[in-house]
Amino acid sequence: MKILSIGNSFSQDAHRYLYRLAKADGTNLKTVNLHIGGCPLQKHYINMLDDNAAYDFEFNGEKTGIKVSIREALVSDNWDFITLQQASPVSGKYETYSPYLEALAAYVRKYCPHTKILIHQTWAYEDGSEKLMHTGFASAKEMLSAVRDSYSKAVQSIKADGMIPCGEAMMHALNMGLEKVHRDTFHASLGAGRYLLALCWYKFLTKKDVTGNAFNEFDVPVTQEEREIIIRAVNEAVK
Repeated sequence: MKILSIGNSFSQDAHRYLYRLAKADGTNLKTVNLHIGGCPLQKHYINMLDDNAAYDFEFNGEKTGIKVSIREALVSDNWDFITLQQASPVSGKYETYSPYLEALAAYVRKYCPHTKILIHQTWAYEDGSEKLMHTGFASAKEMLSAVRDSYSKAVQSIKADGMIPCGEAMMHALNMGLEKVHRDTFHASLGAGRYLLALCWYKFLTKKDVTGNAFNEFDVPVTQEEREIIIRAVNEAVK
């Protein structure tokens, strides 16, 4: 299975463990993330129009030092899934999505007509953080509600083949007692947060049972208690 993400640091978080987690479970994935930090849909759209080789080509969760354009990445392989997303600060503001999302989806379908397009749902910032306050939301719950609404509209707008519910999984994990999912109040934590994202993507993409997942090659340790909460949260988010 081959997955390409046109994203930013949030898809980078999701891809960090995905390939190795799948391999440990006996599944062969190829994962590529097109990375520009903080990149919104509008900037992806401009880069698309200019065929700008502005993206870091990240392969199987690792940096390569290679720069590519969206077009170069699209035609480089026969992708099973391609993911799109909005930048997290404006993910809850649907007016920032259009017409850029629609144009990007049409571009993807032009070069990859048989590939399924997925929406990567981003997540809320940490409650009480300055970063959250700057978005205009009073709480993580309020931010996720707006994110949920915007991404649901995005799925309908481009007739996407599905949405990877990362924001839902993160909120479930916090509600279930996971102490921390962020590393800087907005990016995923290097251990538990990124593991949760990888597991969410893996279950969504493969439909495999993750209840007994034993992947353990983390950049920052994940405790058994954290693992159990994360698996329950992902199972709740991905039906």
